[in-house]
Amino acid sequence: MDDDSRRAGTIEHRELRAGRAGRIDVVLAAACADLSRARLQRLIAEGRVEVNGQAVRKSVLVAEGDVLALDIPSTEHFVSGPSPELTVLYEDSSLVAIDKPAGISVHGGPHDRSATVAGWFVTRYPEEAGAFDAERPGIVHRLDKDTSGVLLLAKTPRAQAKLAAAFAERTATKEYLALCDGVPERPHAVIDAAIGRHRGDRMRMAVASRGRKSRTEYEVLASGAGRSLLLVHPETGRTHQIRVHLAAVGTPVAGDRVYGKGGAARQLLHAWRITVPHPDGGSIRVTAPMPPDLLEAVRAIGAQSIALPYATATPAERTEEPL
Repeated sequence: MDDDSRRAGTIEHRELRAGRAGRIDVVLAAACADLSRARLQRLIAEGRVEVNGQAVRKSVLVAEGDVLALDIPSTEHFVSGPSPELTVLYEDSSLVAIDKPAGISVHGGPHDRSATVAGWFVTRYPEEAGAFDAERPGIVHRLDKDTSGVLLLAKTPRAQAKLAAAFAERTATKEYLALCDGVPERPHAVIDAAIGRHRGDRMRMAVASRGRKSRTEYEVLASGAGRSLLLVHPETGRTHQIRVHLAAVGTPVAGDRVYGKGGAARQLLHAWRITVPHPDGGSIRVTAPMPPDLLEAVRAIGAQSIALPYATATPAERTEEPL
């Protein structure tokens, strides 16, 4: 398919020939992998798409070889707070992986003026952010504000769609480290308990018979002084899942002010490693070493030697085959 693209100010103009017959939005979606179907439909509704020189509606059918033209305005994204200093663990043309520190939100609320990961992305990658027709460009998945660790961000809408699909289809694997108050009865188990909104507090989650299916696997790495260090693999991705499940079996994450005893600067939960199909093929595995506050708490239970491999920086692994 012939494609001529150029930029004029904040509007990108594209011209191409339809490689197939069909409805205009379907044909464009196949030809413009970096644009979502919803955005293409909005461009059509705004009169920014022409077929053979004529503006069209989304229901129009095009023939193979028709000349398609579209004007794509860049999306303005405003940063309301300061841009935080974030460590980049891996980066290529499709994605960037960062080590999110505790205390930084992935994105803020409507009136939040604090530093966020979304704000950092817009500041660092203004051109890439402009390609997203979304309030939170680049965001694929989330970590709680007081959870640290590896976080992936997409640099193109196409990569965002592919990474989001990997999380939805559970082909992405996430591994966390959790220091817990108490020691689980079983050293290795799967917590299979549905999670839904707490009946008395809509800001909290809870184990609920009518909630969404949720599964969390854990393994006890070490224990001492009434605490335990767990390697945790959430098989599903519900809000607050790890924190809710571990609290439900009597071993809440240490420092958790919502589901545990609190008493610390933050909940000692860290997203240690993530393995995911790469948007361009193959797989990638990225690791964020255990942060100092968690390592110090692990030392206090006498498990420093066991924790050392998890506190050591490891280069990201990119392969052509699934990891």
